[in-house]
Amino acid sequence: MRKAIFTAAALFGAVAFSGTASAECTAENWKGCAGKAWVDGRVMDTPLGSKWWPNPLWGGDDQAGSTNWYTKPEVIKRALSATKSGKVYKLGHDYHSEMPLFGARKFSLRIPGTPTGGTFGSNRIMWNDEFLATEVGQVGTQFDGLGHIGVQVGADGDKTQMRWYNGFTAAEMGGAYGLQKLGTQALHPIVARGILLDIQAVRGRDMEKGELITMDDVKAALKKQGMADFKFAAGDAIIFRTGWESHWTNAAKYNDGAPGIGMEVARWVAEEVQAGVTGGDTWPVDAVPNPDPGCVFCVHQYLQTRHGIVNQENMKLSELAKDGVYLFTYMYSPAPIRGATGSMGAPIAIN
Repeated sequence: MRKAIFTAAALFGAVAFSGTASAECTAENWKGCAGKAWVDGRVMDTPLGSKWWPNPLWGGDDQAGSTNWYTKPEVIKRALSATKSGKVYKLGHDYHSEMPLFGARKFSLRIPGTPTGGTFGSNRIMWNDEFLATEVGQVGTQFDGLGHIGVQVGADGDKTQMRWYNGFTAAEMGGAYGLQKLGTQALHPIVARGILLDIQAVRGRDMEKGELITMDDVKAALKKQGMADFKFAAGDAIIFRTGWESHWTNAAKYNDGAPGIGMEVARWVAEEVQAGVTGGDTWPVDAVPNPDPGCVFCVHQYLQTRHGIVNQENMKLSELAKDGVYLFTYMYSPAPIRGATGSMGAPIAIN
C-alpha cells in the first residue's frame, strides 16, 4: 500500500501541471515552472512547487533525514543478511591534492617537520602529525549531509526564506563556526542493504556527460544482474555505476560534467523505494548538464532538500562490478563534525 501511495503521489507531482510549463520558467520567474519535472504539488509556493516541510516521515524537528532508517533493527538485519562471502571492498578513492575537486575547492596536507615531535624518554619515542586544510565535507569521496543543498524561496539574499531540509532556514542555520542546524553530527551511522545498478554494463560503454540514467536502464540492469524480480525496501542504499570513474585520474575531464540520474529515477528512489542512501561513481550522481537547462542540480534538491535522502559521491565501483557483486552490506559512518555540511570518509561494501 505504501508503495502504491507514493507512486501515485510521484505521478501526480509530475503531471499536475501538464501542459502549463512555458518559456516563462526562468530563474527570475520560477512560478512559471509549473509542470517541470522537479515540481511537486498543485501550488508554486516554492521553486520546487509545494512546501516540503514538515517532513511526513520523520517530523518537523528532524535533522537526520533518511539516516533515521538505520535506527530500525529490521533495516539493519536486512543489511547484514546481504553479507555472504565476507569479502570487503573499499568504495572510496584516496585523498590527495591532485584528485578532482569541484570549483575552487582545495585539499592541502602538511606534516610540519619530520618527525613532528620527539625524541622523549629512554625509549626515544617520536611521532608524526598532519595539518589538513580543506572543505572537509565536500572533497574526494564525499558525503552530502542535509545542510549542503537548499532553495532560495523568497527574494535573493533573504535568509529567512533560504530553505533546506525540513524547512530550516539560513537565518536559523547560519554560523561562522559551523551550521547551527543540520550539521553532520545529527546523522546516524549507516548500515544498509546496498544494491549496485551497473548501468555501464547495460550500455556496454562508459556513459558520457549529461547522459540520463532512465528507469528502462534500471530495469535492464536488474535483469542483466539476475535480479529482475528483486524487491527494494525502505532504507536500501542504491548505487549507480556509469563508468565515469575511468576519468578519475584526469581531473579536467572528470569535472567537465557527468552522467547520472534525472527526475524520473529520482522519483522512483524517493517515492517508491524510500531509499536511505544514493551514491555513484560521479561527483554529483545527477546528470550534468541536465537536458533541461532550468534544472541546476534539481535532483540534489529533490532527494536531499525535499526528501532528506543523503548522497555518497565519487565512489570507486569498478571492483564490485568486476566481481559481479550487486547485493552487499553497505557501511558508512559520517564524521560527526559539529556543524559540517558533509563528510569525507571511507564507505565499504561487504559481500
